[in-house]
Amino acid sequence: MAAGIRGIRGPRPAGPGATSTPGPAGPDTGEEGGANGGAPEAAPRPPLLRELLLVTALFLVYKFGRLFANGHEARAFRNADRVWDAERALRLPGEGTVQQLLMHGEPLVRAANTYYATVHFPATVAFLVWLYLRRPAHYLWSRRVLALLTAAALALHLLMPLAPPRMLAAAGLVDTARVYGPSVYGAVPETDSMANQFAAMPSLHFGWALMVAIGLIAATRSRWRALWLLHPLLTLFVVVGTANHYWFDALAAAALLGLALLAVRAPGHRATPPPVRRPFETASLPVGALR
Repeated sequence: MAAGIRGIRGPRPAGPGATSTPGPAGPDTGEEGGANGGAPEAAPRPPLLRELLLVTALFLVYKFGRLFANGHEARAFRNADRVWDAERALRLPGEGTVQQLLMHGEPLVRAANTYYATVHFPATVAFLVWLYLRRPAHYLWSRRVLALLTAAALALHLLMPLAPPRMLAAAGLVDTARVYGPSVYGAVPETDSMANQFAAMPSLHFGWALMVAIGLIAATRSRWRALWLLHPLLTLFVVVGTANHYWFDALAAAALLGLALLAVRAPGHRATPPPVRRPFETASLPVGALR
């Protein structure tokens, strides 16, 4: 063959009017907007009516499911004694220490009782509504996590009825809602048809509040978004200070929430893309290499 061949040349660039053959795609940047810097594609918003029906059904199942734990008062008080003793064995701070901070003035106690009675559910609903309107992908993620958390809490309510510390004589705590008001519970726990007062563990007040904070931190980009953690911290202070929950109730809620977060993939977490195959590049061959 001719000795003047200097190498194997690549394809010539297309001339004027010619259509060039598209080359292989560039490497994935790993960002939802693509390499061109465009805005990330918005997740489709689920149908509103379906979501309303679904969330309402889940709430009603939980609300009425808790009532099945009624009628186990003896077990609930035995479990309360065990929880109280376990907390003391672990040298956790007494719930009475937190309650003393509230007992400095009646307005403060009433404010804590009002927070316990009125903030828990409306704050969670407002959180879901905002996500539905502004962050649909985060809404689906948060709704699924909350549903798993609530279902696990219902199962624990049924398996382990637990009297709250305000009912436990050994705790020596004040039932602040009954004494100072307002209260969301009936005067006689055994006949309370509106709520199950023997479902203290886990504390969904704390579990939902913690998920609200986590969801808002994940869905927003403000430098101050960590301040959303004040909501679960204040909720923890209130549920313990009003003697509605033990420390263990909050710990159980946090553990169940952690499992739910592990089970539901957060938005934006995609599988690792396969490596991009680069086109075969041939180097120029020396003169006389092909004979």
